[in-house]
Amino acid sequence: MSARSLLRSLTIGALLLTASHASAFDQAQTDEIEGIVRNYLLEHPEVLLESIQALDAKRAAEAKVGQRDTILGLKSRLEASPEGTVVGNPKGDVTLVEFFDYNCGYCRRAASDVKVLVDSDPNLRVVLKEIPVLGPPSEAATRVSLAFREVAPEKYGAFQKALLASRSQADETRALEVAKDFGVDEATLRPKIGGSGVAAALSESAELATALDINGTPSYVIGDEVVPGAVGADALAQKIANVRACGSATCPPAGN
Repeated sequence: MSARSLLRSLTIGALLLTASHASAFDQAQTDEIEGIVRNYLLEHPEVLLESIQALDAKRAAEAKVGQRDTILGLKSRLEASPEGTVVGNPKGDVTLVEFFDYNCGYCRRAASDVKVLVDSDPNLRVVLKEIPVLGPPSEAATRVSLAFREVAPEKYGAFQKALLASRSQADETRALEVAKDFGVDEATLRPKIGGSGVAAALSESAELATALDINGTPSYVIGDEVVPGAVGADALAQKIANVRACGSATCPPAGN
C-alpha cells in the first residue's frame, strides 16, 4: 500500500471513528481528528468524488436487483398477449415486450428495429403494450386502437403499423380513419371505445409501466431488464442473445 493510500485509509477511518465514537473523545481530541480529516479532504477532494461514484454504483446495483425482482414477479402479466398483440413467433424462446405511444417519433423508428429483429430471428416473440404517455390525443388514439383489437384482432398488427406510421398526429379521428381503411367503421368501434375491455387494457399497461418505472416510450423489457429508448436493433439483438446465452439481458464478464 502506498503512503498516500495508507493516509487515505487512516483519514477515512478517523472520520468514521469520530462519527461513531464521538463521546469517547474529549473536545480537544475531536477537534484534532476533525482537523486532520478536513485538511486531507481539502488537499484531496477527489476522495469525495470517489465516494459519490461508489455510492452511485451501489445504488445502481441495488436498483437493478430490485428491477429484476419486479420483472420476475410481473413476468406472466408482461408476457400475456391478448389475440393480435404478438409479433413474430408466438412460441418463441425469448419474449421482447415493447411499450409504445402512437405519437412517439422514436417509436416510429423503433418499429423498423422490431421488424429487423423479427425478420432475422425466427425464435423471437414480441408483445406490444400501448401506454399513451403523450397526452389526450395519444390516449384517444389508443382507445380506438384497443377497440379495434377487440373487434378485429387478426388485423391489429397491420393496423398498429399503419397508425404508427401516420404523418399526422395520432388522435381519435386519425385512428378511426385507419380503422376504416381496414374495414372496421366507427359505428362498430364506438361502443367498444368506452367499454370495459378497453379500460381494463389501459389500466393493465399503466400498472405494469408504473411498477417498472417506465415513463417514456419506446421502452422494452428483455429478460430481466428494462431497456429505455430507441436503442436500435443491434443493441436489442445483443440483449436477446444474452438472454439465450446466460438467462440475463446482461451477461457477466467472462471468468466471473
